[in-house]
Amino acid sequence: MAEPSPRTRAPHAPTRAPRRALHALRHAARRVDAATPASRDRAVDALRAVAILGVVLGHWLVTALVAEDGGLHTASPLQHMPWLAPVSWLFQTLAVFFLVGGHVATRSLTTARARGESYGGWLRARLTRLLRPVAALLALWTVAGTALLLTGTPLATIHTLVKLALSPLWFLLVFAALTAATPLVARLNPLWPLAVVLHVDVLRFGLHLGPSWLGWTNLAAGWLVPYTLGAAWARGELRGRRSAWALLLGGTAATAVLVGWAGYPASMVGVPGGAVSNLNPPTLAAVTFGLAQCGLALLLRDRLRRTTARPLAWAAVALVNLSAMTIFLWHQTAMMAATATGLTAGRLPGLHTSPDAPAWVAYRLAWLPLFALALIVCRAAFRHHEQGPRRPRNRPSPVVHRHLPPTKSPRRA
Repeated sequence: MAEPSPRTRAPHAPTRAPRRALHALRHAARRVDAATPASRDRAVDALRAVAILGVVLGHWLVTALVAEDGGLHTASPLQHMPWLAPVSWLFQTLAVFFLVGGHVATRSLTTARARGESYGGWLRARLTRLLRPVAALLALWTVAGTALLLTGTPLATIHTLVKLALSPLWFLLVFAALTAATPLVARLNPLWPLAVVLHVDVLRFGLHLGPSWLGWTNLAAGWLVPYTLGAAWARGELRGRRSAWALLLGGTAATAVLVGWAGYPASMVGVPGGAVSNLNPPTLAAVTFGLAQCGLALLLRDRLRRTTARPLAWAAVALVNLSAMTIFLWHQTAMMAATATGLTAGRLPGLHTSPDAPAWVAYRLAWLPLFALALIVCRAAFRHHEQGPRRPRNRPSPVVHRHLPPTKSPRRA
């Protein structure tokens, strides 16, 4: 038989490439799935991925860099369109991250103690991966800030950019402090830090007493509530659905009362020009909202386990978890890089314009893929700061659990 001519083979080539790519993707996903210990609770990693991506999308949607008078300043669509407040309910997922953090740290500390490891060694290992990516961020923005200053960029613009780029660090510092305090707070009842938040808010908003810095007490106490809930989960105290429903319904009802009758803002993130921010520092409304989120997260555990039992879904979750801190630290920089690049084409709607109309929201949604592409570039460039040096190819290494918090593997008979 004669060989088919190139002309007859050409029409089939475009269809074969996607099939090969899909086959390779599925093969890689199956490898990741096979490398994951059977004892691993995939729902924990799925919740962490959801929390990280929620924060990233939330910031991209409610933070605008407006180009005016030769400079850049930040604005928020929530300031001009208060009816967008439900967006903050969907994407302000920090409580879920602290829930997972308390759960993983408590289990990890218990495992380390069982192996005879010291507290210092355990803490050093956990904080190294948590804080190592920060060095790259600080180094890049030190250089970028200096370059902008030398090129005559307005100081207000430099302040806006640097503040936005470094804003994720406040969360990381609080998370690191709670991680270090895990031996002290692992068995703390969440009602105690909740009571601290309640009393601080009564003094601040009810009685108008106390110094101005008093509210910052809630920065530790407020996030300690979901963190200690995660520790209780690790101890097996929140396995039943009844406790999860109690958190969801109780937190929702309390938040509705605080927003509807106690004067707390409806937005769960800060709004420029607002008299009170629910997040800076955390208020009682933010904490009760976080309780509702934690309850929902606990209710979704079984469904998430079933979903991540599929290799493709689990591979996506593992990919986010392997670079969780890199994604979190660089997502604002990625958005600013895309915005600065867009300035070369002029003042573009949804990218450089004021977020004061519904059309801005539609344009901003269209820009999200560009932000995602910039974040992928940042992840490729800086992920090694989080994951550490790669192993030689001739040495076998786990695909998934090398960089994720350890869990006990089942003993073989």
